[in-house]
Amino acid sequence: MGENGRVEPEETVADIGEFALIDRVSAGVGSSRFVLIGPGDDAAHIATKDGTFVVSTDLLVDGRHFRRDWSTAQEIGRKAAACNLSDINAMGGVATALTVGLATPAGLPVSWAVDFSRGFEEECALVGAHLVGGDVTASDTLMLAVTAMGDAPRPVRRDGALPGDVVAVAGQLGLAGAGYAALSRGFRSPRLAVEAHRVPRPPYAAGPQAAGAGATAMTDVSDGLLADLGHIAVASGVAVDLRSEAFEVHEAVETVGGALGVDPLRFVLTGGDDYALVATFSSQSVLPDGWTRVGNVSEGSGVTVDGVVYDGEAGHEHFR
Repeated sequence: MGENGRVEPEETVADIGEFALIDRVSAGVGSSRFVLIGPGDDAAHIATKDGTFVVSTDLLVDGRHFRRDWSTAQEIGRKAAACNLSDINAMGGVATALTVGLATPAGLPVSWAVDFSRGFEEECALVGAHLVGGDVTASDTLMLAVTAMGDAPRPVRRDGALPGDVVAVAGQLGLAGAGYAALSRGFRSPRLAVEAHRVPRPPYAAGPQAAGAGATAMTDVSDGLLADLGHIAVASGVAVDLRSEAFEVHEAVETVGGALGVDPLRFVLTGGDDYALVATFSSQSVLPDGWTRVGNVSEGSGVTVDGVVYDGEAGHEHFR
């Protein structure tokens, strides 16, 4: 109740945003000796009587995370698997089993669901994982809830970066974001960019390699490099500076940028859905093959590019 007896409007999810909502909910979550790593990382790390495992869940909604007029059922299946396999990869682990919850309109063709599962299994096979179960329910909107489980002998968290560390990336950056921008404007080319949006190519070997090389912090790039690297900066209590000249901009990204009047580097720094990895390493570490140094960690806070705050949004955030 506010002044003059007026009822104040209740705070909404849109008022506080995606990540503040997660923080509010997580504050009330309990723990136990079995929870080795809880909320706040790409996956949780859970102990059992005979070992440990990592687990992560993602929700994909038709029209928001995928569009059936842009992608085939098989492509959507591969993407749904890839974004969850990537969470395990980002912890330095390898996924072994996944489950899918399918909420579907009654009119969905059975062939769509079969093709989806075929694509899902194809992507899982890249790391030796399999679909092992799930649930089906009726819904007005097609939604996919995927849970991935796996092994991570040395889980790499987001909160371990230290001043003096170097920042490195593995995998392609910018292609999926450029592909989304092209598709949003009715284009179906460049082919490589559009295909990257439809079916991402996470660097599945890079996560375990980084863990083995002593990575101090790591996450995957799903919402945009600046946004996701920002999670590492906040969790670790450090500042990160990236060097723009360190990034290789794919020709297809250059093409989309030129056609739309957008700086191609913006797709690299803020485009999501490539599911590349970004990690920090001690300056004394030898980076594994496939990893490229792109910046440095120092005392302070925030993420900058060439020493200044990047102009524009850092990446995707729901409810913004």
